[in-house]
Amino acid sequence: MSDFASSYVGQLRQLVGNRLLLIPGTRIVIENADGNFLLQQRSDFGVWGLIGGNAERNESLDQVIVREAEEEAGIEICEAHPFGFGSNPAFETFTYPNGHEAQHFVLNFYCTHFEGRPTVRDDESLQFEWFEPNNLPELLPNMLESLKAYKRFKATGVFQLF
Repeated sequence: MSDFASSYVGQLRQLVGNRLLLIPGTRIVIENADGNFLLQQRSDFGVWGLIGGNAERNESLDQVIVREAEEEAGIEICEAHPFGFGSNPAFETFTYPNGHEAQHFVLNFYCTHFEGRPTVRDDESLQFEWFEPNNLPELLPNMLESLKAYKRFKATGVFQLF
């Protein structure tokens, strides 16, 4: 488990406080054999989202998502495929409850092959549940945009920029 204070973003926060940071990261849609999506109830906003996180020093984005899935949910990602890139400031810029401002630039992945059962492994998550694509709970807007983009990708096979 990573400690925020020792993470790259945590170290930046020590220098710049709550000022806006531009942050590269990842997000993953994990879909099971029934076509349901794994969602994480987040401890920061209390609503649901996708597993994801920020890049650390010397880490590629495909390594980030594998690490984050293991750290947050104890899931081993067997295959992660990029399907889109989210950078729209209308959805990817916000202020966290602790006052930290961030604009995220997110490579989105999907996964249908994984090992393990999702279980809360850090303080970022309250719980994990599987949801049917047409019966989703309240999601953070940027997470909802990622799921919409994934559905478009599945229908068209075209990499999504959103």
